Amino acid sequence: MKLAILIPAFNEEPTITKVIKAIPKKIVGISEKEIFIIDDGSEDRTGIIARNAGAMVLTHLVNQGVGAATITGLEAAKLYDADIAITIDADGQHDPKEIEKIVNLIVKKKYDVVIGSRLLQRKEMPKFKAFGNFLMNWVTYAIYGLWVKDSQSGFKGFSKKAVRELNLTCRGYEICSEIIGEINRNNLKFVEMPIKTIYTEYSKKRGQYPLNAVNIVLKLIIKLILK
Repeated sequence: MKLAILIPAFNEEPTITKVIKAIPKKIVGISEKEIFIIDDGSEDRTGIIARNAGAMVLTHLVNQGVGAATITGLEAAKLYDADIAITIDADGQHDPKEIEKIVNLIVKKKYDVVIGSRLLQRKEMPKFKAFGNFLMNWVTYAIYGLWVKDSQSGFKGFSKKAVRELNLTCRGYEICSEIIGEINRNNLKFVEMPIKTIYTEYSKKRGQYPLNAVNIVLKLIIKLILK
């Protein structure tokens, strides 16, 4: 089986090598894998460093947003003909060793989507991030009708079927909620898997903040109106 590991990255020079090198060399059930770094218009040496670390680098000439980078990555997974695609954050907050657990759930349990849930081990998450995520869980449920405990997680696994059926258009962080909507729309079999989250001073400064929820909600509402 072929595995595509997709890592959206914007100005992640301090952590990108460590993340790439931490990805297991061998994963049970996987015969071939490729690491795709989607360099979303970085202003530092993220792309160069990632390429030197052995990853395939796909470059956006200008910053388009994590959603756009994720979509580019999923399109690359299709061209690679991956049986499984996994998204993981570039700031080092996820443990790449848990990739094998996600693969196992897709291969053996036949899940279409696996969501790595930080909220199942909430004590590890800073309170301001936990609040923002909880708020977005309710917003996601209100808009898309599917409840998950960590709708905003960037650590996810997708079967080949899921990659081909997801119809994603959101360019920013609202893509996390859009993915939940697509799981529901396509009746995909999914599960939430508790994951370890590594919070450093660096990773705490990355990603979403509670106030971002307002911007995300507005974009999701506009998307629904224009549908």
